[in-house]
Amino acid sequence: MTMSCSHVRGAEPATGAVAKAVAAAEHKCVAAGERWTASRRRTYELLIRAGRPVKAYDLIAGYADAGETAAKPPTIYRALDFLAAHGLIHRIESLNAFLACNVEGHAHTAQFLICDCCGRAEELDAGIETIVASAANRRGFTPTRVIMEVHGACADCT
Repeated sequence: MTMSCSHVRGAEPATGAVAKAVAAAEHKCVAAGERWTASRRRTYELLIRAGRPVKAYDLIAGYADAGETAAKPPTIYRALDFLAAHGLIHRIESLNAFLACNVEGHAHTAQFLICDCCGRAEELDAGIETIVASAANRRGFTPTRVIMEVHGACADCT
């Protein structure tokens, strides 16, 4: 990916918004009978604060930047696996990066608009899963996971 734009690559959310998102995630996990560990909390918080796709090794650096004990790769990957399994984050396959989910309340197909210029990624809730399921069913195929990634240029870059 070529990053050549000078405009802001995703604004950090307000402190209150971060705390609210983290508290909601904790509540969701605890209600499901899961443990909300410090590494899961910190990894999720870093993704919320970033507001853009982040690679796992950049998350490791994020721990160190905050003056915390450096996290080991297995710790980060376990946290990412947990957060993804609980619908709190998505993996953007083409970037090998992770993004906090911004669609609440229901399971959904991950759909992203990804700017190849500035790196911004926007999650959509466009209902594409109905179209994909219908086309797959007509062919006797049962999808288990659908991820749609659309690469191009965002409004700020065009």
